Amino acid sequence: MSDFERSSTARVIPPARPRKLAKVPFVELADGRLQGVVSSGSDIERVYVSSVAAGTYAYACSTNNNRPCGGARGGFCKHIGALITEAVLQYGAERVARYLRVDVADGEPTAQSLNFTMGQTRPSPADSKAAASVFSRFLRHLAYLELPPTTAPLPEMQWFASTRAVA
Repeated sequence: MSDFERSSTARVIPPARPRKLAKVPFVELADGRLQGVVSSGSDIERVYVSSVAAGTYAYACSTNNNRPCGGARGGFCKHIGALITEAVLQYGAERVARYLRVDVADGEPTAQSLNFTMGQTRPSPADSKAAASVFSRFLRHLAYLELPPTTAPLPEMQWFASTRAVA
């Protein structure tokens, strides 16, 4: 049995490629959805909580104040497109396609082919009930950025996966 199999921690998978956090500061594959927070292109104070459901591609996009996105009428808006692009950078196109259950016909999936393939299925709008929990997780992640630098353990992070080798 290897050290990894005996440890109680999970491996942290590094991003497929580095990404800039200004446009999409938070992206995750969770709860059967690709979901995250996307910055507004027109208002620095506004963010959108966007999601796409695995398999059905039902989508939701609303502001942090629960106002619906004006661009998500009848299909994916630019916020969802940006979310897909950043998810591909973070997790890799194959992993995102597998999670969302997207069959890309021609070659390896890309952010553009995932967006196009899902958009061709005429996805329907979903309710945005999950937006509050996604935004709450995003705010919790932001809180860690405000902590002073330290090497001391954070009690609330003890559950978090360790990247150091276990002896």
